[in-house]
Amino acid sequence: MVPARPKSRTKDTPTGLWLKCDGCSAMLYKSKVEEKLDTCPECGEHFRIGGWRRVEITADPDTFEEFGHEILPADPLSFHVDGKSYGERLQQERKRKGTDEACIVGLCSVKGLRVVLAALDFSFMGGSMGTVVGEKVALALETARDRDLPCIIFSSSGGARMHEGALSLMQLAKTSAAVQYHRTGNAPFVSVLTDPTTGGVTASFAALGDIILAEPKALIGFAGPRVIQETIRSELPPGFQRSEFLLQHGFVDRIVHRLEMRNELARILEYCL
Repeated sequence: MVPARPKSRTKDTPTGLWLKCDGCSAMLYKSKVEEKLDTCPECGEHFRIGGWRRVEITADPDTFEEFGHEILPADPLSFHVDGKSYGERLQQERKRKGTDEACIVGLCSVKGLRVVLAALDFSFMGGSMGTVVGEKVALALETARDRDLPCIIFSSSGGARMHEGALSLMQLAKTSAAVQYHRTGNAPFVSVLTDPTTGGVTASFAALGDIILAEPKALIGFAGPRVIQETIRSELPPGFQRSEFLLQHGFVDRIVHRLEMRNELARILEYCL
């Protein structure tokens, strides 16, 4: 059993006593924001949070057992950008975040119900999906199927990891196949889309949940609005890549405030099981 979160790991929320809300511009005590699970106590705006914080607020206390932590990325292309190798960038991210990759997976309980939980972390290289993230997502789904457990995946990603070239694109097929394997069992796969969920993650497992939930105002899409507008040469409707728009058009099943997410997940699992 791996400890849920070593005390030496860095915090996911910014340092300091005050935070400014991007939704209402209010200046907020950081402690009050944390009490509200990193949402604004004035307007409900959702702050972005890291993978370990997501685990902390979702799993029952002291139940999370991480697995797959030994899977580490390689640098098959000897990729360099801005004068740094991919390996050097990974080391910097690990030191800064105190975690090895942009995805955390493990077994845990949610309101007493056993599940496999995975959480992507946008603050680690934009939550990009390379070989390790793809492998961890597939491992989560396969482990859940083999143990006949539900799988919950929180997505937060900027897309594929360019540093690994075509190998990162292969993860779309791998994770999609893992979803299909999970569906041969009896338990649900619940995909939760958070801000942002874009690129290859949206184009693969994140869009394939048996039930798809989203946090309010989350940016969800494949390409950015400028690229889409230039491609189709047409004006885009306001907010067309936000969770509220996607709910109206049937892509998302329900929008759930972070304060209600654990209860909602438990209700879904109790109904499905």
